[in-house]
Amino acid sequence: MKINFKRLNNDYHFETVNERGDIVHMDNKSEPNPQGASPMELVLMGIAGCSGIDIVMILKKQQLEMTNFQMEVEGMRVDGEIPNVFRKIHLKIYIDGDIPANKAKRAVDLSLEKYCSVAKMLEKTAEITTEVILNGAMVPA
Repeated sequence: MKINFKRLNNDYHFETVNERGDIVHMDNKSEPNPQGASPMELVLMGIAGCSGIDIVMILKKQQLEMTNFQMEVEGMRVDGEIPNVFRKIHLKIYIDGDIPANKAKRAVDLSLEKYCSVAKMLEKTAEITTEVILNGAMVPA
């Protein structure tokens, strides 16, 4: 796996390109008009994408189709800490469809405990918690 990274202006706007040509813009979030996500926002996007792919794949393998899948990810850091890594990450996962609650919860747990490489890296510094909302109702932990 390899990416190219280049500066696009005289400040902090960067462009990353992977080997397939997919482009992601990055910027310093403290700039007045940032032109991309911050690196730490990309980390949260990474755990969402990694676990989202796992969850969908696990449910598809069980021939369970979703009508909607969304996630909110919140990362908490300690002000003033250097480096300022995430200490807590909370994933709120919304699933709609004819899916048993235990299977939805199990797919989420399998992703974060076994398959999601991003979560496995982040759990070394951050407590990762989840909420699963299935068809508008909270699935018990």
